[in-house]
Amino acid sequence: MDAELTRSLATAADLLARAQAVAVLTGAGVSAESGISTFRDAQTGLWSHFDPQQLASQSGFAANPGLVWRWYMHRLAAVEAATPNPGHLALAALERQTPHFTLITQNVDDLHERAGSTRTLHLHGHIARFFCNTCQAPYTLHPDDRTAPMPPECKFCTGYIRPGVVWFGELLPEREMWAAWQAADTCDLFLVIGTSGVVYPASQLPVRARRHGAPIIEVNPEPSELSVMADICLRGPSGVVLPQLLMAIRGR
Repeated sequence: MDAELTRSLATAADLLARAQAVAVLTGAGVSAESGISTFRDAQTGLWSHFDPQQLASQSGFAANPGLVWRWYMHRLAAVEAATPNPGHLALAALERQTPHFTLITQNVDDLHERAGSTRTLHLHGHIARFFCNTCQAPYTLHPDDRTAPMPPECKFCTGYIRPGVVWFGELLPEREMWAAWQAADTCDLFLVIGTSGVVYPASQLPVRARRHGAPIIEVNPEPSELSVMADICLRGPSGVVLPQLLMAIRGR
């Protein structure tokens, strides 16, 4: 470990150890370390021929519901085969030692929860939850649905079942977004991990935290759009940096 990273880790550990309210924003980079491809990166082979709007929009679902359903069953299988990485586990451990902790994620998988995180807000929904696209009634996935050529039909209104993710052109879930704003507005430290910082409105959360003076710590292998506002930038994969940060906190 180089001297600059050691100093940055020590400073970040000191800030985290003293923080009473921590807000965290995680992006696709965290899940990618567990082998889950980003939405666009997953469009390989057969799927490379399709525009994202065809696979994640109301218009695409209306035009070809079978195609969209098969795509999400393909994605769901990849999520279920993945396991939490050391970065997920470190965040769960950090939650247990922080009085007020809110984990805000742009990821639609459940790896944070499987790692032990309990205070998680999913801004873009959950790929493993399903509901009717017409009447919004919840739906429990059956084994046969995974290989079906078409989405199942709702037993209440015969509308098609869809995954519980936010598609292009849809609003983010109101309750989760409100809670995320509240966490950003009241935290005394904000962690930004594995996100490019270009997706609105999530990209505005650290901006809100900065307005009331909360320090920003970024963990990312490469600079992002949010790096310019970060007080500390820890360069490296979250699965490497976060366990080191946790050890630095415990070693104070």
